[in-house]
Amino acid sequence: MLASTEPASLDTLPLAVGIGLRAPHHAQVLAERPAVAWWEVHSENFFSTGGAAIGFLQQLRQAYPLSLHGVGLSLGAVDTLFDAHLEKLATLAQRIEPAAISEHLCWSSFGARHFNDLLPLPYTEEALRHVVDRIGRVQDRLRRQILIENVSSYLQFADSTMPEWDFLVAVAQQSGCGILLDINNIYVSACNHGFSAKTYIDAIPPERVGEMHLAGFETCEDFLIDTHGQPVHAPVWTLYEYALERFGPRPTLIEWDADIPSLAELQGEAAQAERRLQAAGARQREVDDALAA
Repeated sequence: MLASTEPASLDTLPLAVGIGLRAPHHAQVLAERPAVAWWEVHSENFFSTGGAAIGFLQQLRQAYPLSLHGVGLSLGAVDTLFDAHLEKLATLAQRIEPAAISEHLCWSSFGARHFNDLLPLPYTEEALRHVVDRIGRVQDRLRRQILIENVSSYLQFADSTMPEWDFLVAVAQQSGCGILLDINNIYVSACNHGFSAKTYIDAIPPERVGEMHLAGFETCEDFLIDTHGQPVHAPVWTLYEYALERFGPRPTLIEWDADIPSLAELQGEAAQAERRLQAAGARQREVDDALAA
């Protein structure tokens, strides 16, 4: 039985920092109910119709706001896996009734096979129409808006006709979805491809941003790899502060997927983000009060 202070609402993500919950910490969370504002889990880990995993998630949902974050819907792919995957996601969403559902703007399957990667799209009108149609089908089936996340990339397509940020904005505007803005992914891709991370952030309409992600990267020769296996780096913290100034406070998540540390260390990372988020909120209130005076 979980036992700590009940959040004000389990149906929406709070303007606070959550943590990506992974299997090594499941038992500890059930036993201790730590002071974490909200949790995110990977949807595909809970597609079973019964068993310990789904039982754990149902207990978690009774105590915390919960986000389902997908890594396998493969919105940009053209194959036969999409419908079956969407049905499993819809079944899980009906059982859990999460505060948010998100997916990646990428493709990760071909010929009825899934890849263990989130691959970038060509930023073309054809790809835009395809992804908008797929997201529309997802939102119709789930009967709710979803958030779409930008991915890190290590190559660019010669056929692209627009920058990534314009493509992401067009996807959101044409499909009606929200944006999960991964600050680490923006920084990694900006370094790898030589564009300005601030230009990317400046192009995103604030009203579309429903959530932000923070994670760590690794340096490999002359490029960066989005490993989610280290603490958030200093330039990503700086970029997060810039994003908070543009968008205002948004639900923010600490992701850590490789070499997973103790829950206490993850809470320390979340605390660093929370201080920045609260400071941005205080500045926003000062501006609002001054305009109202």
